[in-house]
Parts: sequence; C-alpha cells; structure tokens
Amino acid sequence: MPEISRFLGIIIRMYYRDHAPPHFHAEYGEYEITVEIGAGTVEGRFPRRELTAVLEWYGLHEAELAENWERAQKRHPLNRIAPLE
Repeated sequence: MPEISRFLGIIIRMYYRDHAPPHFHAEYGEYEITVEIGAGTVEGRFPRRELTAVLEWYGLHEAELAENWERAQKRHPLNRIAPLE
C-alpha cells in the first residue's frame, strides 16, 4: 500500500486495488479513516486535532489526490504529495 504523504505523525496511503468511490486512507497510531475524494466524507475514528489537519491537507491537495486515484486504477506509480506545513 503506497504511502503518498506523511505529516504530524499521520500517514496518508492509497491502495492500487481499492474500491470506488475514490478515496484515501489516513493512519495515526491505532486510528484509521478513509476520506472520499470529491465529497470529503470521512469514515472511521481519528483524534480531533489530527482529523482537522487531514481535512486541511485534503483541501489543499484534492486535485493531486484525484490524479493519484486515476494512476492507481491504471496501476501506475503514485506521486508523492507535499505534507501539511
């Protein structure tokens, strides 16, 4: 499962053989969420501060995430995305 970004102890990943709708996974310790690309819908549990950071990062990189989803569906290498600064 390719890691596409990492910041504040949060790991952002996208799977090659994942199901629709387009989404990415965020992990922080024992917590994991999925965020739907386009809608911003969140499933799972995450601490509030880290969830806010993930959603801010998502807002900044939505187009890059959508591009990576397309790359993953074609089994092409995924691009790294800049961390939240």
